[in-house]
Amino acid sequence: MKNYIKSLFTKAEEKLDYLKDIKIQLSVPQEVSHGDYSTNAAMLLTKKLKKNPREIAKEIIDNFDIDESIISKIEIAGPGFINFFFTVSYVNKIVKVINDKKNSFGKSAKYNGIKANVEFVSANPTGPLTVGHGRNAVLGDTVAKLLEEIGYDVDREYYFNNAGRQMRVLGNSVAARYRELLGEKIEFNDEYYQGEYIKDIAKKIYEQYGDKYKDNSEDDIFKDTAEKEIFKDIKQTLEAINIKFDNYFNENDLYEKGEIQRLLDFFEEKNLSYKKDGAVWLKLSELGQEVDKVIVKSTGEPTYRLPDIAYHKSKFDRNYDLIIDIFGSDHNATYPDVLAGISALGYDKEKVKVIIYQFVTILEKGQVVKMSTRKANYITLDELIDEVGKDVVRYFFIMRNSTSHMNFDLDVAKQQSDENPVFYLKYAHARIASILRMVKEQNLNASFDNLDLLNTETEQKLVKYLHKYPEEVMLAAKNYEPHKLANYLENLAALFHRFYTECRIIGSEKELAEARIALILAVKIVLKNGLNIFSIEAPEKM
Repeated sequence: MKNYIKSLFTKAEEKLDYLKDIKIQLSVPQEVSHGDYSTNAAMLLTKKLKKNPREIAKEIIDNFDIDESIISKIEIAGPGFINFFFTVSYVNKIVKVINDKKNSFGKSAKYNGIKANVEFVSANPTGPLTVGHGRNAVLGDTVAKLLEEIGYDVDREYYFNNAGRQMRVLGNSVAARYRELLGEKIEFNDEYYQGEYIKDIAKKIYEQYGDKYKDNSEDDIFKDTAEKEIFKDIKQTLEAINIKFDNYFNENDLYEKGEIQRLLDFFEEKNLSYKKDGAVWLKLSELGQEVDKVIVKSTGEPTYRLPDIAYHKSKFDRNYDLIIDIFGSDHNATYPDVLAGISALGYDKEKVKVIIYQFVTILEKGQVVKMSTRKANYITLDELIDEVGKDVVRYFFIMRNSTSHMNFDLDVAKQQSDENPVFYLKYAHARIASILRMVKEQNLNASFDNLDLLNTETEQKLVKYLHKYPEEVMLAAKNYEPHKLANYLENLAALFHRFYTECRIIGSEKELAEARIALILAVKIVLKNGLNIFSIEAPEKM
């Protein structure tokens, strides 16, 4: 519908050159009587043309080449709005289009052949995934699925570091628990990793090797076993919510392949770094940032900036056209340093899109849930999945704007009622499936021969909303905003439930009943297509 209106303006530009000076904005009027779409194009031109906007609007309309089988009327309203009314016949054609395209409806080839890298989760293997990691994981995977829906060739990537201080502390933590199992009285250092999982790993080492390492707690067996066990646990957790990665990129590879040293050499050669107080500083103040920052500490250990710049360089070198990073809000002030470094290397930092998400609070009975029952002082993603199920976890993590702090209400998440948006969407799909089973028993089938019978206000609202689905997918993908598609699906379900209440199928005249069956089939397809993007089941029964 919007594309048809835009085509009218494009054609009219041949006669009205001034139309090239504005971007046509279309909106859906709040009042049905004001048409299907409205534009303020005439008012945007008032200053330039020095004419009354209503006069401009009439001139524009007079130069439209209108197909009366598509547009029933165009009128000028208020100070100069142009309102468009589509014919019922044209509007209802979408029902057949959806039924023909089925699971391809909403997909686009617009970005075919364009390579995208979506990096998300990227938790180091030092412990189980938390609910914060969960929001990151679901957001990243859903953004990747949206990009695939509009044609991108997407790689999902997990970046981790199995070296450095964190991993040394992890190894020491396991070694301490191992020595406890051997009967030693250990003072468990405050910096050590807490939680039953550390004890479980120590127990595995003890069961396999006995006291072999009682006098050698520095042995790599503790760190290596912990890394292996924790990473296996991380992968299993992610698979439990239908997330799999194409690439696992180890930070340590950047050191082993000489990328870190080459980067240091480059900054030195270009006079973009200097030594001060035994540390190496990057001249970020010359790269658009406020102050210079340390990239190698006086101890010789790099700060995060150096390997992160090298890592992003590798993404460009792997020929990605779009690079997306999913970060928590604690990265808000730090990622610009990495982008500045990338820009200094001669890469286009505009190809890097950083999505910052806010953290999650778990609520139960209106109170913040602070402690895990088993895993130290945080709630694991596994526990949340066990509590409410994978579909609820996935949907709740993307149903709100990622830039907003999220309260994950366990009481709502567990409800089997309309209060729970996941249940609401699934129930809409299952209800349609139930209706389709009933009409089959009545020997009624979908028919596209009499779609013009779908002419009530309720039916037309539902049909017109179906038109919006491909655009909603495109916008959600291009803006990296899955919550917008979630909002669309919830509104679609609401319009269907209203239709179900007001428009009978069984008991209606056969031609009308079969047109309505075709309509609800289209709604079912769109609901399922949307839920598939979220990796959420669309049930046939509930």
